[in-house]
Amino acid sequence: MPNSGVHMSTITLSKQQNIRDTVFNQEAPQDAFRFDAKVAKVFDDMVSRSVPFYDEMQRMTTELARDFAQPNTNLYDIGCSTGTTLLALDHFIDPTVKFIGIDNSPEMLIEAQKKVLATGAKRVIQFEKSDMHGEIHLENASVITLLLTLQFVRPLHRERVMRSIFEGLNENGCLILIEKLTSEDTVFNRLFIDHYYDFKRGNGYSETEIAKKREALENVLIPYRMEENFELLRWAGFRRIEVFFRWYNFCGIIAVK
Repeated sequence: MPNSGVHMSTITLSKQQNIRDTVFNQEAPQDAFRFDAKVAKVFDDMVSRSVPFYDEMQRMTTELARDFAQPNTNLYDIGCSTGTTLLALDHFIDPTVKFIGIDNSPEMLIEAQKKVLATGAKRVIQFEKSDMHGEIHLENASVITLLLTLQFVRPLHRERVMRSIFEGLNENGCLILIEKLTSEDTVFNRLFIDHYYDFKRGNGYSETEIAKKREALENVLIPYRMEENFELLRWAGFRRIEVFFRWYNFCGIIAVK
């Protein structure tokens, strides 16, 4: 079991190296959002200013992962982006646990490898390019993290992805899932979105940037309702499912096989 002193020194280091996100500060028409080189360069700043309590999500993920990680197993971070989660976990997980980061963006994986080298991580972290709209191979996993990633997978493919995750987990292994949500109640949905945009304004994003990113993400980021995520997890085979984090339209869920 973890002690109470999980520190996020690796995340702090990465923030010191951030390049400020100005991807959406132009008035020109916006193409669909892509995790390309332009986004990868500023992603750490983008996510820290766009996701409420991002550091707390990472801290809680680290604690929960340490509860379930078992020696001589695999830990997968699917949609690993620039490697922040893997680096946060590095100091707190048994050294015999193999870390594998999976992402469909080669530009993100390049940034992740740079960050691993810059932080001097002693653990070998393996990075793999894989698209969840195709087949993914997972095995001998005690922990799988899926942080703000499933929402970018087309709904048609989500059942297959979740079933692959369930089958790749060992008995008593866990999935840590963080997602943006939508609500069936239109009043609450609108309120939560309004408060989320207030959060982004408070972090220095302009009205143009907020509008352009919303336009770029349309039909790219497709959130589920909380109930739909639970139904998907149960369909895949998970029976122990609990919410561990909630902020308006963001939610963290842990599911144990």
